[in-house]
Amino acid sequence: MASASLMKLNASSSQWIGQKSFHHHEPNRPIFRRVACPIRAGSYTDELVQTAKSIASPGRGILAIDESNATCGKRLASIGLDNTEPNRQAYRQLLLTTPGLGEYISGSILFEETLYQSTTDGKKFVDCLREAKIMPGIKVDKGLVPLPGSNNESWCQGLDGLASRCAEYYKQGARFAKWRTVVSIPCGPSALAVKEAAWGLARYAAISQDNGLVPIVEPEILLDGDHPIDRTLEVAENVWAEVFFYLAQNNVVFEGILLKPSMVTPGAEHKEKASPDTIAKYTLKMLKRRVPPAVPGIMFLSGGQSEAEATLNLNAMNQSPNPWHVSFSYARALQNSVLKTWQGQPENVEAAQRSLLVRAKANSLAQLGRYSAEAENEEAKKGMFVEGYTY
Repeated sequence: MASASLMKLNASSSQWIGQKSFHHHEPNRPIFRRVACPIRAGSYTDELVQTAKSIASPGRGILAIDESNATCGKRLASIGLDNTEPNRQAYRQLLLTTPGLGEYISGSILFEETLYQSTTDGKKFVDCLREAKIMPGIKVDKGLVPLPGSNNESWCQGLDGLASRCAEYYKQGARFAKWRTVVSIPCGPSALAVKEAAWGLARYAAISQDNGLVPIVEPEILLDGDHPIDRTLEVAENVWAEVFFYLAQNNVVFEGILLKPSMVTPGAEHKEKASPDTIAKYTLKMLKRRVPPAVPGIMFLSGGQSEAEATLNLNAMNQSPNPWHVSFSYARALQNSVLKTWQGQPENVEAAQRSLLVRAKANSLAQLGRYSAEAENEEAKKGMFVEGYTY
């Protein structure tokens, strides 16, 4: 009688995948054997690990300026500017040419338009970043669309043609990528939506690594809802369990990825706000239960928190050592004050750049666990939650 299971060990692997086998005398009865499936080291593996380490360096985080043209237009409209390419270019030039930014920022996520743009003096934005020792990154997803068969939930498109796009972005100077999908607690979330989010992220991560880009893995759990913090914790643990299951199935190198999770907070409409210490306690509990220490960096999204809240919560998470670099990948929580200072006026550029440095330095200190909110102005304390936010 043949053995019911056959064990094979590959010394280079710690990953096991079940495969169907069949008993000689009971051909219709499936049983499982466990076969080791090695993580395949691709041609870019060493570079990916080095890139991820560089971005996850002490006291530094990510400036996210990868808003789509439509979303960037909303930002510009808030200060009375038309949504034109010259206006988008002027705003992003202000951000990317801020003197001294590289002291606090290790990477910047760009929209495709920005990756190929230059300053008004003809210098490529990618070169501006490299000179400041800031790694250029690129948004690669194609946005959210309704998910058929779900509870009014969405899924993220963009896998078609992703390999060739990643190869082109690498040639243009990008070294990491971002893919944002979302999970909605008020909508369930359904098992279908969670599985689709996790599988899409895993396929994207494998394709990115295959083409030299460190993937930022971002299943954003939206702030929408009136649920308590314990419900957010439950959903976050479920989502990240699925994500890491499929990352492993897709042979993604954990040392060459970065995570961009939501902090574990109550829903935006919940009657009680949580303190930074509570948010830190719940968030770190979730991460320690789900994220292997092989992952070099956790780069939090701000998700509509005020500038001050996002910084205070990050600071609370860095009051004791963590298994990974715990930092930030903020968009609105780094840009809000900058936009309001700039107002689209050339004479305000330097003041706006100083405003960016203030926020970047505050979050740098928070990454080191040394931030104090005493000097924060009222503007920085204003919440930026938008229901059903699209990027």
